[in-house]
Amino acid sequence: MKLISGSSNAELSKAIADVLDVPLTSVDINRFRDQEIFVRINENVRGEDIFLIQPTSAPANDHLMELLILIDALVRASAQRITAVVPYYGYARQDRKTGGRTPISAKLVANLISKAGAHRVLTIDLHAGQIQGFFDIPTDNLFGQPVFVDDIKDNYSKKDRQNLLFVSPDTGGVVRTRSLAKRFNADIAIVDKRRPKAGESEVMNIIGEVEGRDCILYDDIIDSGGTLCNAANALMDQGANSVTAYITHGVLSDPAVERITGSILREVVITDTIAQPEKVKTCEKIREVSVATLLGEAIRRIANDESVSKLFG
Repeated sequence: MKLISGSSNAELSKAIADVLDVPLTSVDINRFRDQEIFVRINENVRGEDIFLIQPTSAPANDHLMELLILIDALVRASAQRITAVVPYYGYARQDRKTGGRTPISAKLVANLISKAGAHRVLTIDLHAGQIQGFFDIPTDNLFGQPVFVDDIKDNYSKKDRQNLLFVSPDTGGVVRTRSLAKRFNADIAIVDKRRPKAGESEVMNIIGEVEGRDCILYDDIIDSGGTLCNAANALMDQGANSVTAYITHGVLSDPAVERITGSILREVVITDTIAQPEKVKTCEKIREVSVATLLGEAIRRIANDESVSKLFG
């Protein structure tokens, strides 16, 4: 087994390598003057089982193209099997036609990764489960939930956990939220919202009894933070004691950090699937937990032809 890291999230790649006690394979990633990407694998990979770690986070197009070029380099170097480890799968929010003459970009990206030569994909918390079916190669969609379960247990006493209410920020996340709530034998609530256009949302109603409860908003992506902050305000208006958010992928495009800092949210907990800038790392209301151990164990199981689903059984 060999681990290769793209430039998207070098810290996570190093953490995964430490978990597996396997060194990262040396790779040169450079750019020509016109910003074309050039890569060179500096070690022999012929006949090797390769795990290529590259989230397709911002700048999404650059990181996606880098992933495809790395895959092509590995194919031409005669790697035996290439697993694209994409902790954050970009373009996942465009998973269906939302109107006339619009693309299904999540399917297009799946085609690109497959055609480039990847034999398998490993990711975490796809925005929509059906995206697994967009691939014509095996796809493992891990759940970030176990990482959050451990963190909640570490930060809430057994007594405090009895007052928790898990909240889905929209109807599409109900199954995900109910699954987390079952781990604590807790109730759920749902934020009924409408989205006038992409990137904007408006809370219409709260379904469930939130008065006097410590609410945990649970979602897969936080982008500009507008939906999350609006939901937190609505929950507090309904009498909630506090609102904390657990979000797998911290996209956090501007002005998300400023919104979170000025919001009534007690804390936003994200994973390290996306490398964060300094202003996120220094924000007092944002805390990061690592998925390196989860990904490392999944990689070990794939390399040894063991069951990945048993990680969550």
